[in-house]
Amino acid sequence: MKKIIISLLIVLIAFSISCNNKTESDSIVVNMWAEPKTIDPSLNTMKAVDVYIIHAFEGLTKLDSNNNVIGGTAESWDISEDGLKYTFYLRTNAKWSDGKPVTAGDFEYSWKRAVNHKTASAYSYAMEIIKNANEINAGIMDYNDLGIKAIDDYTLEVILENPTVYFLEFIATTGIFMPIRKDIVETYGDEWTLNPETYIGNGAYKMTERLIDDKIVFSINTNYYSKEEQIAKKITFILTSDPNTAIAGLKNGSIHFSALETPALEIENLKSENYIYLNNSLGIYYLELNITNDALKDKRVRQALALAIDRNYMISNVINGIPAGAFVPPQIKGLNDTFRNESKDYIDVNPDNHKENVEKAKLLMAEAGYPNGENYPILELKVSPGNLLKGEVIQQMWKENLNITVQLIQEEFTTTIQSLIEKDYQLSRMGWIANYNDPMTMLDVMLSYGGVNHTGFSNANYDRLILIAKQSPDNKVRMEAMKEAESILMDEMPIIPIYYRLDALMISPKLKGAVISSLGKHRFNYCYIE
Repeated sequence: MKKIIISLLIVLIAFSISCNNKTESDSIVVNMWAEPKTIDPSLNTMKAVDVYIIHAFEGLTKLDSNNNVIGGTAESWDISEDGLKYTFYLRTNAKWSDGKPVTAGDFEYSWKRAVNHKTASAYSYAMEIIKNANEINAGIMDYNDLGIKAIDDYTLEVILENPTVYFLEFIATTGIFMPIRKDIVETYGDEWTLNPETYIGNGAYKMTERLIDDKIVFSINTNYYSKEEQIAKKITFILTSDPNTAIAGLKNGSIHFSALETPALEIENLKSENYIYLNNSLGIYYLELNITNDALKDKRVRQALALAIDRNYMISNVINGIPAGAFVPPQIKGLNDTFRNESKDYIDVNPDNHKENVEKAKLLMAEAGYPNGENYPILELKVSPGNLLKGEVIQQMWKENLNITVQLIQEEFTTTIQSLIEKDYQLSRMGWIANYNDPMTMLDVMLSYGGVNHTGFSNANYDRLILIAKQSPDNKVRMEAMKEAESILMDEMPIIPIYYRLDALMISPKLKGAVISSLGKHRFNYCYIE
C-alpha cells in the first residue's frame, strides 16, 4: 500500500512539474527600454514603445511571422487604378479587448485625432501620405478634411496624396495608424493609457498589469479573432535602460530578450555563450544639437564637432555598428541601388583620413572665432544610463582635438526627451529607426514642423524638397529631391551622424519564435521557452 501511495505521489509531482513547466514555457519576459513617456499610439515616437503598441493594437494590415504584409483588422482591400484610393473591408469578427466591435469609424476617429492640433502629436507629419494632411499640419485645413472616411461600419475609404508603394507596410506597424476608441479617450483623457481597465486595444494581447518604472504585462486578448494562433500567453515588458541589468537577467533566466544596446566589450563574451543575435537594423545613432543655443548657432562649430569624432575608433572599442558619414542608412533603397550608393558621404569615415578631418575641424573652429578652443564655452551632452562610456569617448575626442570641454549629463531618456521638447539642452545622444524602406522615413524627421526635430533646424528649402519627394509620382524626381535635402541637412549639421545601427540583440538561447524586425518592431506572439 505504501508503495502504491509513493508511486501515486511521484506521478502527481511529475504531473505538477510538467504543468508548471508548460505554464512557464509560454510566459515571455522582454526588455525594450525604460519607462515610456507615453504608450498612446497617436502620441508615441519611440520604436521601443511601438513594440508594446503592436501587441495591444492592430492596424488595417499587419505583418506575418515572415514579416510579409497581410490583412489585419481589414481582411481585404481594393486599390484604384491610379493608386490613390484604398477601400478596406474590415473583419466583422474584429473586437476590442472589452468585447465591443471594431468599426471603420474607430480608424477614422484615431487618424483624424492624430492630425488634430489639439492632440499635439509629435509624429503627425507621418500622416502626410494621406490626402490633405500636409495642409492640416500647416493650419490651412481642418483635421476633419483628412482623406479618410468610414463608408459604413465595416468599409473604410482612404485617399492618398500620391501613390505610395510602402503604404500598406507603413500602416502595419506604426502606432499612429492604429485605431483608438473615441469613448475611452473622451472619458479618461490623458490617463486612458495608465491602467489595464482603460487601455482598451484591438490587438492579440491586452494589458493586465502596469507598474510605473517596473513593468507592463500583456496577456492574450480573449476577444481577438485569431487568439488561438498566439503561442505566447503572457508577455512581461521589464522597464529598464541599464544593459548590465539586462545581461544579468538574461543569464539568470529572469529576462529572455533585450533590445538594449549591448556594451561593445560584452558582445564577444555573450556571443560565445550564444546570447547574441546580430540584427542589421535600418537605423542610426546621432547627436542632436540645439542650434538655437549660443554655443551651437554657428554651423562651422557644428561641422567641426562632427569632423573631430573618430567613428572607427568608437566602433573598434566602444560600440557595435558602421561608421556614419550621412543620415540615411546604407540599406535604404534608392532608385536602382541603395540610396547611399547613389548619393555620397558628407563626412569622410575612411580611418586613414581622420587626421585630415581633425585639421579641417581646427580650421573651422578658428574661422568661427575659437582658435584652439579659446573662449569657447563648456558644452553639456546628455546620455542615457548604459551609454556613459560612449559619451566619455566623444568628450575626450573633442578635448584632445579641439580643446573643448564637455560635461556629461547622465539621465533617463524620459527626462531627456522633455528637455529636448523645451529646447533646454545643448547636445543629446539620439537614435532613429526606419518605419519603412525608403529615404523619406529618415529625412522627414528633420522637417521644420516635425515633432521629432528638437534641434531648432528650420530650412524652407529643405521642407520644400521633402514636400516634392512626398508628392511626386516620379521616383527619380523623389530621389533627386531627397539627395538635395540630405546635402542641406549635412551642411547645416543640426545633427551629427555617429554610426549606423548593427544591433547586437541579447536573446536567451531558450527563447524560440521571436519575429525579429530590421525596423526594430520585434514581435513575440509566436514565442515559447524551450
